[in-house]
Amino acid sequence: MPSISLLLQEIPDQFKPLAALGIGAFVLVCMVIFHGISLHKILVHFKRRELRLEAGRPHLWVAAFLFGWAIFMMLALHIVEIMMWSIALMRLGLIVHPADSLYFCANAYTTMGFGTVDLGNQWRNITPVIAISGLFTFAWTTSSLVTMVQNYMKIVEQLEIERAKELDMRSNARHAAYDSVTKEKQQERDQREQTKKAAAGASFFERRKIWREEHGQEEQLRAAVREEVRRIHQEERAAENKLGQSSNFDDSGVKK
Repeated sequence: MPSISLLLQEIPDQFKPLAALGIGAFVLVCMVIFHGISLHKILVHFKRRELRLEAGRPHLWVAAFLFGWAIFMMLALHIVEIMMWSIALMRLGLIVHPADSLYFCANAYTTMGFGTVDLGNQWRNITPVIAISGLFTFAWTTSSLVTMVQNYMKIVEQLEIERAKELDMRSNARHAAYDSVTKEKQQERDQREQTKKAAAGASFFERRKIWREEHGQEEQLRAAVREEVRRIHQEERAAENKLGQSSNFDDSGVKK
């Protein structure tokens, strides 16, 4: 079975420009369909992770990483499409060397129009078709990127609000724990003053008993304040975990 390049050579020269347009249009349609499917998957992936991020604790760096990763995936998608055009031209036998083919397709795809590689007079009509495919896909990506930026700004605003709430909760917990410790220290001082008054004029064994009772009461106070501080921090962590959990999501990131 003859190769595609040999079949193209058998086409009369006067019909090769039309054949170039037809081949380019076919590849363009396939390219746009591929771009749409891939871009849809990127947007769905971003949206699912965005919903999961909204339902969790406010991590701003995760939102930034998620946005950056989506941008990188869009860039990778266009690079793949340039490589697809390059492979198509090499399979057609229009350009032999992979480096030349990749360079030519990158220039045509981005409509730079600068380069030393040429397809020849009969097949040069493919060049504007590659440029049109780049215009289509870049416009599609740009419109999707605008929506993604808007969603990113909304989620950052929400995370900033939740982060402020989280910091406020932690501050309140620290103040509550400090007040509990301060209150316990004051109770210890009052207890010691009472012990001194009770031990005044008492015998050695009576003072020793009073001091033991004082030590036991201090241990009880300290144990109580430790339990109180632990309870305060537990309640604060539980309140933090509830941030953003007003809606539940399944494993795919869709609201239940």
